[in-house]
Amino acid sequence: MSVTMSLPTHVPVLVREAVEGLQAQPGGYFVDCTVGLGGHTAAILERISPQGKLLGIDADPEAIRIARARFGDYSEAVTLVNDSFANLEAICSKYKFYPVDGILFDLGVSSMQLDTAQRGFSFQRDGPLDMKFDPRQELTASDIVNTFSEQELARVIKEYGEERHSWRIAQHIVLSRPITSTLQLAQVVEQVLGRKHAKIHPATRIFMALRIAVNRELENLKVALEQTIKLLRFRGRVVVISYHSLEDRIVKEFMRHEASSCLCPPGTIICRCGHVATLKLISRKVIKPTSLEIESNPRSRSAKLRIAERLRQTRNTYSNKGGENGKENCFRY
Repeated sequence: MSVTMSLPTHVPVLVREAVEGLQAQPGGYFVDCTVGLGGHTAAILERISPQGKLLGIDADPEAIRIARARFGDYSEAVTLVNDSFANLEAICSKYKFYPVDGILFDLGVSSMQLDTAQRGFSFQRDGPLDMKFDPRQELTASDIVNTFSEQELARVIKEYGEERHSWRIAQHIVLSRPITSTLQLAQVVEQVLGRKHAKIHPATRIFMALRIAVNRELENLKVALEQTIKLLRFRGRVVVISYHSLEDRIVKEFMRHEASSCLCPPGTIICRCGHVATLKLISRKVIKPTSLEIESNPRSRSAKLRIAERLRQTRNTYSNKGGENGKENCFRY
């Protein structure tokens, strides 16, 4: 069965590496935590058909609407949910979708969101300062820009944007209020930093910082990664594609922590922490796009992919009682 195509379309990043990292096979059960425009979802479905099942999650209702149209031929195999992946465990429990063979995260903002001016994610086109993945959210980028104190604004820019001139930028933003559009904000930042010899627009880090803060991206990622441990079956895989250092650091630390058999301080003779490894690192060295992929899809240039595999049961996990997939839970071995 082929995937029904519908516009808009995009080129998924590291799609071959992601699907191979998941070890997607016919009959498998997988969760795509970030459906987006469905590029990775389609690749997984092609591998797991005809008996496989996929649970797709996205906080953006527009992404879910597009996915429902695109994957109409897979209606029996695909369950699509408009929710945050921070609620991963509750979603899988609600749909009795556990244990699973693999879980994929493709983090960051989608091409559709970047290219839609009214969403306010980019300064390439003028639009309102929104930046919400989920329209039901209350906090917007405009709220942060126009109501946060200078100190709190500087913290957001420094912590999430890793911008060393955060205080100067925050001060100028406060003095320029009200700021109502993406281009206006970009111009304010440019007045502070200038553009001479800059490889990227000086507002890029500030827009990223605001987007991360609005959508609680780093907090949600930490919460979701912890939940994958309970949902993966023995030898199930978690694959994460990240696009900046803060995301990758969280993923790297989580996987290394869960792959460690002891967390006691160095030099401790007898282990007292009681920690037992739950994951095995598959990609000890981060996987990056090839030069050919970067040339054909420039938005892939900062992507990093990491893979880990579930070990035998070591803490409370879901059993397959009542589960839809009907497979034996290998955690019992």
